[in-house]
Amino acid sequence: GAQVGPDFELQQPQDKVSVAAGETLTLTCTMSAAGPLGPVKWLKGWGSGNKTVYDQTGTFPRVTRVVSHSNTDFSIRIRDVRPEDAGTYYCVKFNKMVSGVEMFRHGKGTVVSLHDRALVPSMVAAAVLLCFLVLLGLFVTLCIYRRKRRGEAESQRLARLAAVGSFLPIRLRCCAGTPGTPRSVRTTSSFCTPSSKEDNDIHYADLQPLPTAPRHSRTPGAACSEYASIRVAAK
Repeated sequence: GAQVGPDFELQQPQDKVSVAAGETLTLTCTMSAAGPLGPVKWLKGWGSGNKTVYDQTGTFPRVTRVVSHSNTDFSIRIRDVRPEDAGTYYCVKFNKMVSGVEMFRHGKGTVVSLHDRALVPSMVAAAVLLCFLVLLGLFVTLCIYRRKRRGEAESQRLARLAAVGSFLPIRLRCCAGTPGTPRSVRTTSSFCTPSSKEDNDIHYADLQPLPTAPRHSRTPGAACSEYASIRVAAK
């Protein structure tokens, strides 16, 4: 046979390939040079039980070359893959001798397995459903948390109002004795705190709003907008 340089390499890069029944399987095999005289074959299995899947001189209806008539690319396609096509495939370069042919180089082998075509869509659907449920759970948890925080804030606000009273400090006039002798008392509720000895007789002051008087009827001294209904302690 022809002499082959030391740089000759046969490359079968695929370790494992998974394909669904009915699809097309592509097996890759390339060489760095043409190599010695002799055919290139694809074998399924190794040893005495191997089966020839492709041979340059044979006829294989489901098998075609990826690059026709190439001396360095011997990749093949197998159409309409069937369950019996599962196995380990080897790309083998033979050397033609006077007495026949002998194996010269072979690839490391490609393990071909088949999977259910419906398996991938079902897995995708399950993953999508799982993501939706996770997002829904997060949304519900966030809504519950925000509602709880709003309730706590409202409770704290009501507690503060109950502690300090619902009225802000305002200037009111509590009148003891006669209406002509008003006394100013600062209060935070409807009770007037006695501000002098004369006011000690005041037991309870119920503040009521006065109706708004016409502007022309007011006198310079009438600035009160509220009056007190006074209850005096029994003597």
